[in-house]
Amino acid sequence: MITIEKADEEALHRVESFLKQSNLPYQDVRSNPDCFFLAYSGTECIGSGGVEMYGSDGLLRSVVIRETDRGQGYGTILCDELEEYARADGVQILYLLTTTASAFFRDRGYEEISRENTPPRIQQTTEFTDLCPSSATCMQKSL
Repeated sequence: MITIEKADEEALHRVESFLKQSNLPYQDVRSNPDCFFLAYSGTECIGSGGVEMYGSDGLLRSVVIRETDRGQGYGTILCDELEEYARADGVQILYLLTTTASAFFRDRGYEEISRENTPPRIQQTTEFTDLCPSSATCMQKSL
């Protein structure tokens, strides 16, 4: 069982640390701090994730579980919580980019799409324009 909490300004360094350790983009965390969450198992912080929301579209990003805690279902629970958060805020379709976890997200119901088929506002995010390589797999899921 895990719980998630919104990352406050002081906790953003943990988000950045998780992302750096996993070789994921971290450079823009502080420019969009309201979208990030931390995952806890008991009192121990084990991961992070985020959702940028643009009306009925959302960008799932930076989902990571600490390496020593992987394989225990925490990533699935964290994604469930982030999807529910997005759904409750009116997001109908979540998009993401991944270079390493397409099988994980495919198992969660995401389907691969062309980057050009994402809404313009999603295409204009830093994740799409600067941080993720063009070789990253683009995926979407209807909530």
